[in-house]
Amino acid sequence: MKFKHTLLCMSMFLCLSINAQEANAPKFGKGLFNLIGKDSTWSMKIGTRMQILSIGQWDSNNGGLYDPEFSSLVRRARLKFDGFAYSTKLQYKLELGLSNRDISGGSEFTGNTPRYILDAVLKWNFSGNFVLWMGQTKLPGNRERVISSGDLQQVDRSLLNSRFNIDRDMGVQLRHHFNLSKNFIVKEIFAISQGEGRNVTTGNLGGHQYTSRIEFLPMGNFASKGDYKGSDLKFEQKPKLAVGVTYDLNNNAVRNRSNMGSYMANDVGFYETNISTIFVDAMFKYKGFSFMGEYANRDAKDPFAKNSDGSLTGDIVQVGNGLNLQTGYLLSKTVEVSGRYTNIQLDEDIVGKAPENQYTLGLSKYIAGHKLKIQTDISYLDTTDKSNQLMLRFQVDIHF
Repeated sequence: MKFKHTLLCMSMFLCLSINAQEANAPKFGKGLFNLIGKDSTWSMKIGTRMQILSIGQWDSNNGGLYDPEFSSLVRRARLKFDGFAYSTKLQYKLELGLSNRDISGGSEFTGNTPRYILDAVLKWNFSGNFVLWMGQTKLPGNRERVISSGDLQQVDRSLLNSRFNIDRDMGVQLRHHFNLSKNFIVKEIFAISQGEGRNVTTGNLGGHQYTSRIEFLPMGNFASKGDYKGSDLKFEQKPKLAVGVTYDLNNNAVRNRSNMGSYMANDVGFYETNISTIFVDAMFKYKGFSFMGEYANRDAKDPFAKNSDGSLTGDIVQVGNGLNLQTGYLLSKTVEVSGRYTNIQLDEDIVGKAPENQYTLGLSKYIAGHKLKIQTDISYLDTTDKSNQLMLRFQVDIHF
């Protein structure tokens, strides 16, 4: 089966290569091909990217380093298609994941097949500043999650994101923005989704997920949508600030991290409980300096999964709080140093996990902005139960 999918992808690229001479080759990082129909009723930009990552990890206790582990992998490998269909007011995006990490997580709920589809979404600007999104894509959760993995300031996202993010889901989103003044912009998003994550094919086991987000940009828009990109590569000449607040309710959720994590099975099927998540985040940029801060909180109506007779199943909703503070400064147009502090406090009385503190120092070389860059970082994880860890990462990121 995997061979057939690989052969299909290779055939598709061969067909595109044969017809490439009919298209104007774009600049590096702007897609492999930019196609426009002869009657201008459709367009398609085709791109690809990959991240090659090496990791070294050591346990660290009493000042020493033990049990070294080293690995290298293709962290991400993606195909991206986007453009408009029939009218520029109807846009689309399709993104496919090809690496093992991209497609992992297949289960009975996804048809026991790899999860190739990341995004498959239509965006219809049906009136004024109103845009309706339909399909599978990222929910409007924490800022760090919505930032593309190819536009990150450090090698990868923080522990806050891995513990609390609400990721992708299937549903609809209504987006709108307006100006309070000449420069003060307000953006609103409301989403209704299935509530069980991406590529689920078995239908809706629990209730639905409802997500609301509001953003304030008191100093106007960032250059090149920089409020959702790591680093101030555009060197904002005036201070720019974006503040966002998200409230997410997963009604009768059946997974232990809202629409993420493991399914909470019990003797009659699945345990259901309401899970709420709150995110507060901010992005600030000015002349090569950037700061991003995020706070997350997850709570549940009853975090202990139970059988029909009230006995515990052993599954527990991962309730608690997270804080992530990250900053960076460009020493030149292509070299940046960055630092990050992350604190995770899952409720010890409920979840039984010790608080975590992670400190990260990063160095990035931007050869062609985020489209071609080399990044490395070193992280120290400090926990109260002394399961400390040192991690060193090196990654090359390239986008076509």
